[in-house]
Amino acid sequence: MLEILSLLALAVAGTAVVWKGSGWLESAANRIAAGYGVPTIVQGAVIAAVGSSMPELVSVLLATLVHGEFELGIGAIVGSAVFNLLVIPGVAVLASGDAGEGAPTTRDLVYKEALFYMLAVAALLLTFSLAVIYYPTGEGFDGTVTRTLALFPLALYGLYVFTQYLETSEYDAPDVEVNTLRAWAWFGAGLVVIVVGVEALVRAAIGLGDAFGTPAFLWGMIVVAAGSSVPDAFVSVSAARAGRPTVSLANVLGSNVFDLLVAVPAGVLVAGALTVSFASVVPMMAFLILATVVFFAISRTGMELTEREAWLLLAMYGLFVAWLLAESVGAVNVIPA
Repeated sequence: MLEILSLLALAVAGTAVVWKGSGWLESAANRIAAGYGVPTIVQGAVIAAVGSSMPELVSVLLATLVHGEFELGIGAIVGSAVFNLLVIPGVAVLASGDAGEGAPTTRDLVYKEALFYMLAVAALLLTFSLAVIYYPTGEGFDGTVTRTLALFPLALYGLYVFTQYLETSEYDAPDVEVNTLRAWAWFGAGLVVIVVGVEALVRAAIGLGDAFGTPAFLWGMIVVAAGSSVPDAFVSVSAARAGRPTVSLANVLGSNVFDLLVAVPAGVLVAGALTVSFASVVPMMAFLILATVVFFAISRTGMELTEREAWLLLAMYGLFVAWLLAESVGAVNVIPA
């Protein structure tokens, strides 16, 4: 019990460090966006999203290169994507505006950002499927994700950035004086602090997996995912309170697109080739797809996220965490150990 409490304390400390570093990084990202003059939705979908997704990228790299736990990194990414879709919009709606008012969505957000995000989910699942089909390891449904396969989702992210660039090129930006060199320096400092915090989260997840005799990636989907998603929550809630719900929701979707199309392939590119268990990945991705469908449906209805829908999203995340905890203690076995 003492060991478990110390691991949980390590996770809390890691989350606090990530929060601090992310604050620096997010502030710098906003100044960089203002300095280069990008439109609001691009600021949320690319600049703020990439900045707030750095903890997820670092978690994949550390889990893969330092601890040899690539699936923990995947679990952290999927868990973070679920957290972003279900918790952040729900909390942002409840934390902003007057009682009974929701957060409006836009057609650009629903029909461009959300649909491209759905494509990102499908692309990553297809990448894992191709690994099992063309590079099987001979053990169950395991496959090897090669650098060549990793280039597929990265190319799709390149297309995403290109579409955002087209919007930026047509945007008449206001003249804002920003010291971009200083902003980039703070961005780098925030990244260094984030690395320290994420390492603590990864160690806590591995330790909890050992303590309960369960795969570390299950705890990565809870501990690392929630801890590394604090920046996304911070950015989205702050934007919603400032009356910019479009930035809030665009950051959620843009962050998830970056996580799926860049963070996961980055681990493969650095390591060379990594093995993935398709039997373990499918249940995680299935819940992510379910969360995606629910998020898209309620974003489209009335072009608004209402308080009732916000509570629905939070309830779904509660079910997600309950399922993972049941897996961890052996009560259910949907995800093979």
